Amino acid sequence: MTRAILSGGGTGGHIYPALTIAETMQQMYGTEFLFVGSENGLETDIVPAAGYPLETLPIRGIERRLTWRHFTTFALAAESVVKANGLLQRFRPDVVIGTGGYVCGPVLLAAALRGIPTLIQEQNVVPGVTNRILGRMVTRIALGYAEARRHFSRADNCVVTGNPVRPEVMSVTREAARRELAIAADDFVVLAAGGSRGARAINEAMETVFQQYAEVSGVTVLHVSGKSEYERCRARLEEKGLSGYRHLRLIPYLEQMPTALAAADLAVFRAGAVGLAELTARGIPSILIPYPYATANHQLYNANVLERAGAAEVIENHNLRGEDLAARIERLRRSPQELQYMARASRLLGRPQAAQAIAELAFSLIG
Repeated sequence: MTRAILSGGGTGGHIYPALTIAETMQQMYGTEFLFVGSENGLETDIVPAAGYPLETLPIRGIERRLTWRHFTTFALAAESVVKANGLLQRFRPDVVIGTGGYVCGPVLLAAALRGIPTLIQEQNVVPGVTNRILGRMVTRIALGYAEARRHFSRADNCVVTGNPVRPEVMSVTREAARRELAIAADDFVVLAAGGSRGARAINEAMETVFQQYAEVSGVTVLHVSGKSEYERCRARLEEKGLSGYRHLRLIPYLEQMPTALAAADLAVFRAGAVGLAELTARGIPSILIPYPYATANHQLYNANVLERAGAAEVIENHNLRGEDLAARIERLRRSPQELQYMARASRLLGRPQAAQAIAELAFSLIG
């Protein structure tokens, strides 16, 4: 049985791809896994809930401005390298895989120094600082986008695999999804979501979309507001008399997102790598509003790839207006040929087998 360490954390964008890779490698090769994350990241809840063992390191991110806390951060980084080396010695992995976040640094560094095969999976067009540094020393780099290759000094080490997509995203049919969600087979379905925490700019713009379709039949809007924004959104819709329409659905959090994706004709999303991988795997046209505070503005670069391919329209956050968003949605609803073209372009970008490609790449390093 092969043994692998997976390291990645801080945000769901680093954790969920790691879990998909782990599930795929277990199915393909019977791999035994140990996850290594940070002490304060979301992985401390998500990874154990998925049934995997987790070890944590005390490392934390470096602040952008120079403060005395840098000394503590560097001390914790050194401590984390020592602890990571101990985990490697005890677990004895055949390969070590990093999916992003500063916690990957000590783990991949220690593995490279010990001569253990290493792989990083970069989800975005613009890599984070940790992955750029690690790119100089790891065995291989799996890219979500070919455009990321130019950011790595060892471009010959890069393999374009795409970003991992959860199997359940591809397993739900459109017909079954609409039955489960009680949506008419011929409705035009708009799915809007700003991520698990919600996005206030998108939530406020969607109020105009609700107004536009309040008295329109044949349209269903699924708006995932995020738990922290839900009460505020609900109150604003009630004030405007928009809360009593069955075809306009405000949802705090959607457990069955794969089902909603299968039902959707058009998505209004942020431009995180995980969401875009799922949209393109299913060939869903989209209107993308990149999160403006993402590191190095990487969501804008992700979104631009889809826009150039004709799979999406992009509205930058500072330009987002409810009237414009509603008008774009209505134009696409009334332009089935344009929507079909966008769907084809999205599907051509999709890599539903990315997790298998990454698993095969990782296994090839073991020899």
